[in-house]
Amino acid sequence: MSNALGGQGSNSAVVRHFNERVILSALRRLGEASKADLARQVNLTSNTAGQIVRDLERQKLVRASGKRAGLRGQPATLLRLDPGGAYGIGVKLGRRTLDSTLVDFAGRVLKARRQERDLPPPETALRLVGDAVAALRRAVPRTARDRIAGVGFAVPYNLGSWRRELDLPADVSAAWTGFDLGAGLRAALGLPVLVENDGTAVAVAELFQGHGRELDDFAVVYVGAAVGGGVVLGGAPRRGVTGNAGDVGLMPVPPSRLATAPRPSRGSDILLNRASVNALVRHLRRNGVPVATNLDLERAIPAQPELVGEWLEDCADALVNPLLSISSLLDLQAIVVDGNLPRSLVERLVERLRVLLAANAPEARRPPTLLLGTAGRDAAAIGAALLPLHSSYGPHREALFGH
Repeated sequence: MSNALGGQGSNSAVVRHFNERVILSALRRLGEASKADLARQVNLTSNTAGQIVRDLERQKLVRASGKRAGLRGQPATLLRLDPGGAYGIGVKLGRRTLDSTLVDFAGRVLKARRQERDLPPPETALRLVGDAVAALRRAVPRTARDRIAGVGFAVPYNLGSWRRELDLPADVSAAWTGFDLGAGLRAALGLPVLVENDGTAVAVAELFQGHGRELDDFAVVYVGAAVGGGVVLGGAPRRGVTGNAGDVGLMPVPPSRLATAPRPSRGSDILLNRASVNALVRHLRRNGVPVATNLDLERAIPAQPELVGEWLEDCADALVNPLLSISSLLDLQAIVVDGNLPRSLVERLVERLRVLLAANAPEARRPPTLLLGTAGRDAAAIGAALLPLHSSYGPHREALFGH
């Protein structure tokens, strides 16, 4: 009898813990809600939702933010995540930048830093990431540092690959082959470290901070140094068997029409050789425009409208069939397009894609709905910072971290 009761108690605790995570996740996406709103959103009784909210308030994870005015009856108390409930640190290592971000429990960015540099050797990267994390830890009040949930590390998988397409030095490319930066960070930082594909991190940022507050099923395509993306289904980010779900960069496409692009070794090319910041920088450089930093690129874009327009047209043309394929396969509510580029240029790319998709959509199918991303250049670092919060307090932990 005691075993049976113990089992029931254990099951009850598990269910309650899960329901706490469901309510926290709902608040993270809604931003603000009443107890009645939450009960409807997560399909719990008002009494159960109220009890869970009271427990979360005692844990300093949820707090009242005011009253809802303008409706009949007693104004409802509105709830929000308590910003001081926990903190997440995010680091995004890319082939052109190292971004680091500190967010509070409500997802607000408290501190962010960007270091521009070409991809360093692994040992240098380990030191730079460690320094960035240490600086962000110091930005958390000393009395709250035990509430740092961990470090999310967003990185393009296979960093040393595609050397020719991404213009990587041979020695750096070779050094990254097989190097496990996550293991080195776990040993050095003394904090939980969650390593995830940078495209998936972008999708996490969009899920909790952007269009994911209204959408449950969408993909993100992100034009960075290379091009990647992520997938959200049923309101949860999906990583796939190898962590590469949504990685559109390797989709086959016809060769570029730009004379500055390297010719593919096979009949077809891959998307990252055409739809990427690296392809834009290469096109500018090989036409005599010096671009060494992001500031150089910022200045070159308005100063070189013809060259930028040539790249944009080639980039959009390369993206059409991959976007149509994603839409046909997954039947999504929308595809979100973002990038590590000036906002105005991403907007131009989205507008051009809408025209091309409408012209190329197959019979009996509408072109996919395209939305402009909300996080821009900081998307991967913000998503990385949200990873430890999602891991510790989200109901769909296994979708990302079951591996």
